[in-house]
Amino acid sequence: MSNIDELDRLDQRQKLSQLEDEHAALDRQVTEFANASGADQMMLSRLKRRKLQLKDAIVRLRSNVLPDLPA
Repeated sequence: MSNIDELDRLDQRQKLSQLEDEHAALDRQVTEFANASGADQMMLSRLKRRKLQLKDAIVRLRSNVLPDLPA
């Protein structure tokens, strides 16, 4: 494997870690926001949509970073 491939994989792993951290923080924020009385439903909906976008990005990156497992 070339150095460029290895650097690309390292960058992808770092990005994956950042996205996972952001997703976890957003998950906590959504939970707190949903439990707050008088929560703005539009804002809650936006937070949930962003959380789903992050999850999709995480799944895509994981498929690039983690090798396929034999069946």
